[in-house]
Amino acid sequence: MSTPDAVGRPHPLDSPVHAALTGPHAHFAERRGRILRYRPDVAPWAAIPDTPTAEDWDDAAALVGPGGAVTITAFREPPPDDWETVFRADGVQLVDAGVETAPFSGAVRLGPADVPEMLELVERTRPGPFLPRTVELGTYLGVRRDGVLVAMAGERLHLPGWSEISAVCTDESVRGQGLGTGLVRAVTHEIRQRGETPFLHAASSNTNAVRLYESLGFVLRRRTSFLSALAPQRPPARLPGPGGVRSEREARAAAAR
Repeated sequence: MSTPDAVGRPHPLDSPVHAALTGPHAHFAERRGRILRYRPDVAPWAAIPDTPTAEDWDDAAALVGPGGAVTITAFREPPPDDWETVFRADGVQLVDAGVETAPFSGAVRLGPADVPEMLELVERTRPGPFLPRTVELGTYLGVRRDGVLVAMAGERLHLPGWSEISAVCTDESVRGQGLGTGLVRAVTHEIRQRGETPFLHAASSNTNAVRLYESLGFVLRRRTSFLSALAPQRPPARLPGPGGVRSEREARAAAAR
């Protein structure tokens, strides 16, 4: 259920992917009808209406293609029977309520040239989805030991006034040294410097991570759910029409208008 703000509008954190893709991240969006998603090499997340119709699911299937994945945070209704659910998990959404922030002198900024190492670290530590262009979504900071990337954290969903901390991971060889804590504080510092508020998501089952974030000063805002489902192998019967998938260039132009 959406949580209205003081003037009755839905809170952007109730549908963060939609708020990001219609806001600061509009240039990363692909759209068909009421369905939005990040470009597939940027992030796996999609946004669907709270109460999707059969037409919405057809649009989602057309957007991702037969057998393509739709991955949703804050989903409220299961997909139709002809979609295959491949992942479903309960989660929490936490927001900054007084995190003590500070730059991290041992951190370096990461960019596109660091992506192969970032992907390797993600493969070893499994913090969640990270794709070849995820680094473009915001600031990423990392720590190296003997030239090897061993820890990182950065930003993913960017909403008006809010930025999500994500990809927090530390190689097993250096755990217990406070690197993750230092990086989260540093990314929080970067977000606050822009006048925005940090938030993050975690699986409810990842109790160690949730306890760490709460100890730093994040508090539970709401419980949520994550879902990934594969579109039917058959394409939807409706043909593409106006308002179908937009290119990245078209999305940038629309966002600038």
